[in-house]
Amino acid sequence: MTPELLPEPEPQAKGLGEGSRLSGVFFEPAKTFADVAERPGFWVPLILILVFSLGYMVLFGQHVGWERMIRHQTEMSSRSAQMSPEQREQGIQMGLKFAPVFAYVGVLVGVPLGTLIWAAVLLGIVKGMMSAQVRLKQVFAIICYAGMPGLVMVVLAIAVMFLKPPDDFNLQNPLVFNPGAFMDPTSASKFLYSLASSLDLFRLWQLVLIGIGLKAAGGKTLSMGGAMTAVFLPWAIWILGAAALAGAFS
Repeated sequence: MTPELLPEPEPQAKGLGEGSRLSGVFFEPAKTFADVAERPGFWVPLILILVFSLGYMVLFGQHVGWERMIRHQTEMSSRSAQMSPEQREQGIQMGLKFAPVFAYVGVLVGVPLGTLIWAAVLLGIVKGMMSAQVRLKQVFAIICYAGMPGLVMVVLAIAVMFLKPPDDFNLQNPLVFNPGAFMDPTSASKFLYSLASSLDLFRLWQLVLIGIGLKAAGGKTLSMGGAMTAVFLPWAIWILGAAALAGAFS
């Protein structure tokens, strides 16, 4: 066979570039998470999440201030009514020392660690209980990319922070994308307020994206319904438990 008649080798399919992955989370999630499952890198989205979150904390400390937040939380606490003014002020000053540290350490350590724990829980469900052939690195990367809508939420929260008077800004619930934003936290049931605040549009969006990613990683061994159940069931248990604790210690 002459060289001219030899078949040309088929070009190898290339994966999506990082820019295409980041934008594809919003516009082509199925295609994007199939690529993430095949090549589970996670550093770019994880770094973006950390940078945006730290920026949010820094701007909050400068524009609103940690003291304002702590005083507001103290006024809302039913326990503070049983304290003397000196005890309340001492608690505020103590909180003022630790709040910024907890905020920054919570981002730098809590975000990666929380993502790893969440990935391990999902891996245990989809691989241990549903026999889907997925790996921890795949699940971790899927969660990181599914966090991209959170960057949009941070940008919107920063905009609201500078549009609102500092006294009216709520760090825990800055946007009106959940039922809790329409409730008065001072008079509403702590259980209901915590539960309503957890039903956030951006959080639900991220959970759906994680389900799509798990389906892509699991392939034929995992149905879309199974992937969504694996994501939403532990999340529902978590928010119910958190709401119960909020109600018990209010």
